[in-house]
Parts: sequence; C-alpha cells; structure tokens
Amino acid sequence: MKLKLASQLFSFRDLRNAVLGLVVVIGGLGLSGLTLYAHQAGDIRLAGISAAASLAFVLLILVFVVPPLARNAGREASQMNLPFEFTSGGAVILVLILIVGFSAWNTGNNLLFLILSFLSASLVVGFFAGSICLRKLDVSMRFPETIFAGEKTTIMVNIRNRKLIFPAFSVVVEVRGKERERSVAADDLEAILPKWIAKRLSAAPVVRRTLSYFVHVGARKTVEAQSEHTFPNRGRLSIKDFELSTKFPFGFFRHRRRLPAREAELIVFPEVTELDIDTARIPLNIGQRSLNLRGSGHDLLSLRDYRPQDDLRHIDWKATAKTRQLTVREYAADDENLVTVIFDPRVLNEKSEPIREKIALEQSGKPVVASKKFDAGASITASLLSKFAGEGSQTRLITFDFSGEFGSGWPHLYESLKVLALAEPLFEQNELPAELRSQIERILNDSDDHRFLVTANGDCDLSPDVLNKLKIIGF
Repeated sequence: MKLKLASQLFSFRDLRNAVLGLVVVIGGLGLSGLTLYAHQAGDIRLAGISAAASLAFVLLILVFVVPPLARNAGREASQMNLPFEFTSGGAVILVLILIVGFSAWNTGNNLLFLILSFLSASLVVGFFAGSICLRKLDVSMRFPETIFAGEKTTIMVNIRNRKLIFPAFSVVVEVRGKERERSVAADDLEAILPKWIAKRLSAAPVVRRTLSYFVHVGARKTVEAQSEHTFPNRGRLSIKDFELSTKFPFGFFRHRRRLPAREAELIVFPEVTELDIDTARIPLNIGQRSLNLRGSGHDLLSLRDYRPQDDLRHIDWKATAKTRQLTVREYAADDENLVTVIFDPRVLNEKSEPIREKIALEQSGKPVVASKKFDAGASITASLLSKFAGEGSQTRLITFDFSGEFGSGWPHLYESLKVLALAEPLFEQNELPAELRSQIERILNDSDDHRFLVTANGDCDLSPDVLNKLKIIGF
C-alpha cells in the first residue's frame, strides 16, 4: 500500500530528473575544479577542453535544474509578504539597462548615456509611484449570508483612500485565506513519509481570490464596487487578510500590500439542482395533503357566520353580499409532513487523481475536492432538503456524525446545508458506520412520513424490512 502511494507521489520521471540534475551539478563542479587545476598547472589545452565542457554543463543546469527551482521559488514567494516583485516588463527593462550601460561604458557614446539615464529614471519613478499608490488604503467587503456552489454570488467591495493629495490607480483587491485546515493529500502523505516531513507538506496553502479592480480612487474618497463570483465547490473559506496590488504606472513592478481582515468564514453550501422525480421516486403528494379539520392551511373547509375574534382577512365578501351577513371562510389544516434525509458519507472504489497532481493543483490555487462523487451526493441531499423545505414540510438531516431534529423554515434548512458543506467523505470504511446504522434503526420507529437514504453503496447491507421503509437514491 505504501509503495503504491509512493509511486503516486514520486514518478519515474521525477526520480530520473532528480538523478540527472544531481549528476549535472556534480559534473559541473568537478569540471570547474579541473579547469582551475589545469590553468594553475599551465596546461592550456586541458584548461580549454574542461572550460568548454563546463559551459555545456552550465547549459544543462539551466535546462534541467533552474526551471523547477524557479517554479518552487515562485510558489514560495507568493506565500511571503514581499512588498514588490518584478514583472516580465520589469525584467526586460532591467536587461536593457545592463546592456545599454555596458555599451555606454565601453564606447563612451553620449547618446547611449542619455538613453541609459532615461531607462533608469523610468525604473526609479515607476518604483516609487507604485509604492505611493498603495499607501493609506482601507478595504472592506460585504457578502450575502447564503452562498451556493455553482451560483453567482454578489460581493460588495469598498476601498477608501486616506491620502490627502495623491489618488490611487489600477488597484486590484484580493482576499486571502484557507479552504481547509489540512491538505487534501494529508492522509496519504502521513502514510508514506516521516511525521515531521508529512506535517510540513500537509499544511493547507493560502489561497487567494480576486474581488475587484479599481481604476481610480481619488484622494480622500471612498469607492464601492459590486462584483459577481461563482464558487465552484462546497466548503469554506476562512478569510485571513486582504492583498492590494498595482502595476501602476509602467508595469515594471507589481507592488503589494497586505491588510489584516476581521476573522470571518465563508460557508459555501452544496449546489442545489432540479431533481428528477421519476428517478428519485419522490412522491408527488408531499406537502399537498389536507385534513378534514380546521387549521391554517390553504384548502377551504366551510363557511360560517362572523365572530368578533375572527380575522377580517378571512371574510368572504361574495357570500356576505348574498346572505347579507358577515360570512367567514374556514380552512382545513394541512397534514404535517415529516421528511428525514439520511446521507451515507462512504465513497468506495473511486478513482482519484495521483497525490502529486492533487498537491500541484492545490499549490497553484486551483479548486481541489476530496471526492467528486461525494460532492455529487451532498448536492442531491441538499436538493432534497431544499425541495421539501420550500413546500413547507418539516425536515431533518442525519449523517455519519450529525443527527438533526425536525424543523421548518429557511434558518433550519441553512443549518442542515452547513453540515453538508463541511462534511468529509469516508474512503476506507466498507461497512455502514455503526452510528449511522443505529440512527436508521431508531428513526424507523418514528412517525416520519418519508425517509430517504442517499448513498453510493447500493442497499448498504440493510435488511429487506428496513429497505422497504426507505427510499434509496444513488449517486
């Protein structure tokens, strides 16, 4: 098992490149030492050959060693609070300054010195102008109470410029935070690596989400922008801080400034979709039955004379005109429908991405899910709860480590959806968890009108008597 996981973390290509890189570096150092020895010994021919070979090894180092190190350094730098970084345009202008400066020094041409001063001044002015641009800026954001995966969410971003004279230009506002406490590959890393290495590698990276772009914020002004964002997956985003950045004025530098944020947590509910009633075998009469008793339903039960304590809104004016007496409508009470949705968190035999690809996606800031199948099941469960809650039924959610109570209304629904948003799959548990099995057996004695079991594992090894009382929905 450990060997299989290790093969996902370290491929043959990775090992080959590591060995090749080590050989190239050692070979380059050895040839450099040989060149120095030949030069001191006066062997010009050997020194020339070893110098040419050293140059070839330098080229190999540039091809095989430098790019991976540069990528890793770039990822590490993005997590650090660096005040600025060179852009591609800044790198080009720096190379031009070096070339023109060497040419001017070598030739003494006044025109080259003039061009050199112009390029240097542009670099210096661009640096200080961009740095001043981000000073004394405050940011705040407002977001809705409910956020659903796959739906557009409106977020309001407010930026305030406290500078007395200088405006701010071309400011990008980002929010930084963590989507989880541990990496999606944390369990696999702990299984194949020493604890101290796995602990460092399994830390969840800080992700960033672009909120809005402000072209101009005047001095002593406040600007508010509205932007729409779509969160692709359920889960959470624990906000850590804000990051302001700008490439103003010439794009040679990307200046950054981080601002602390109030501790907040965005909960993204599972995606709610339309259910296929025929496939899910959902009864069409849920929420539509009424009893032959007085109540606060919608179906008319009878007409009677008005009494002083009656609500004036229930007066039937047509019947009153016919009988010339105040007549009140009485409504039948709705049958209180109780709906229990059981969510089985087990996901077995799902083909997942290799560990190294999960880590690479996570480090690049792209959304990564522990199990696409599990998220599909959470979406079906959320859709069931939303459907019945919208019809006025009393619902409750039961899953591996949560057993809710019956309730109605949107606050109760959102509490259940929050549990689904933060739930995690069980990969290595073949049998139905004992806690969940006992919960199923317990609710069979309750007076539930409808019970649904959302599972990816067929009949879950339940007895036929239990299965007859459940409506199983697979995912």
